[in-house]
Amino acid sequence: MEVALNWYLALSAVLFTIGTLGVLFRRNAIVLLMSVELMLNAVNLTLVAFSQSMGDPGGQILVFFSIAVAAAEAAVGLAIVIAVFRSEVTVDITEINLFKH
Repeated sequence: MEVALNWYLALSAVLFTIGTLGVLFRRNAIVLLMSVELMLNAVNLTLVAFSQSMGDPGGQILVFFSIAVAAAEAAVGLAIVIAVFRSEVTVDITEINLFKH
C-alpha cells in the first residue's frame, strides 16, 4: 500500500502550522527553537515527498545538508540560550533585554 503525495503534503502543512503557531505565541526561548526545528522538518518532509514522487534523489540530498545545518543551528541556538539564561536567569523572550547593560 503506497501513501499518496497529498497525505505527505498535508502532514507537512500541519507540522509547519504548528511550528509557526509555536513561534508566534510562545514566550519560552527553548520552545521557540523547537518550533523553528519543527518548521524546518516540515519543509524537509515536503522536499523528500516531492523527490520521491518525481524519482529524483536531488531533493533527498538537499534534505541531508539541511539536517546537518539544522543540527548546527540547534547547537548554536542552545548555547546562546544557556549563555543568556546564566546572565539573565530567565528564558522568557519578553523579559530579556541584552542592551540594558
